[in-house]
Amino acid sequence: MRVIQFREALREAMSEEMRRDPNIFLMGEEVAEYNGAYKVSQGMLDEFGPDRVIDTPIAELGFAGLGVGAAMNGLRPIIEFMTFNFSLVAIDQIINSAAKMLAMSGGAYSVPIVFRGPTGNAGQLGATHSSNFENWFANTPGLKVVVPSNPYDAKGLMKASIRDNDPVIFMESELMYSDKGEVPEGEYLLPIGVADIKRKGKDVTIVSFGKMMKVALEAAEELAKEGIEAEVIDLRTVRPIDYKAVVDSVKKTNRCVVVEEANPLAAISSEIAYHLQRNAFDYLDAPVIRVNSMDVPLSYAPTYIEATIPNVKRTLDAVNQVMYRK
Repeated sequence: MRVIQFREALREAMSEEMRRDPNIFLMGEEVAEYNGAYKVSQGMLDEFGPDRVIDTPIAELGFAGLGVGAAMNGLRPIIEFMTFNFSLVAIDQIINSAAKMLAMSGGAYSVPIVFRGPTGNAGQLGATHSSNFENWFANTPGLKVVVPSNPYDAKGLMKASIRDNDPVIFMESELMYSDKGEVPEGEYLLPIGVADIKRKGKDVTIVSFGKMMKVALEAAEELAKEGIEAEVIDLRTVRPIDYKAVVDSVKKTNRCVVVEEANPLAAISSEIAYHLQRNAFDYLDAPVIRVNSMDVPLSYAPTYIEATIPNVKRTLDAVNQVMYRK
């Protein structure tokens, strides 16, 4: 099977859907003439023209609102935020318009729109460019929230998101755009709301999503050297969450560690921990442990970044705790 970059998988997904449906268009800052801030949309202006690949001013509230209105009138916009940190400027249109329109209109208006772009830290970019808002958007009825961890999932989930009739928040990572992975030549879609077991095991369940899957899988490799078989679950979407996949795994392993880049208060990991104590309490041999970023704004200094975000050592420490090895 061929190997392509994460950015190429996203580009293929968008281009294939735009060839299939003339109502789909891409809009955002630098998506056209500059080929995308991260070159995700490279070449798309040449193929689809300026009516369907549209550069915007630095005005997220404006072009997000334009996209919502277009979706209400039969088009299927893909709105790119250069980073989801900038989505805060547009959050009123996302939360109060896109997410609520179907309910407020009594089903008269659906909003088939995808808001996409990078989330989380990307190195030394400072606190205002390094936040994780997956749990914010996942706390909003009416939205679906997708956070892929590899090129294969990115393409299949992007195509499914574009075809979905509900608004979808599609969150990527600057640090993953050049990641390579196997992606089939033919068309495929992955269902939204279905987790994937990336590694099978019997001793402990490690749950994660997005780029933190790298941490989870590396930790599982280290554990295997010590004879511990970790089952690693990639949620892939955080609204809806595939609770059944997590519960079924914990019923087998009896222990769980959740790795998430967001700050700890009211995080996705908090929801997973609650759901396990509510629905798998009798199967747990230890409390669920969460590995989140420290509860501080992310610093610019690389030493502070390393100390703040989840890493393999902290994940291994958490596994050792739930297995009572420390």
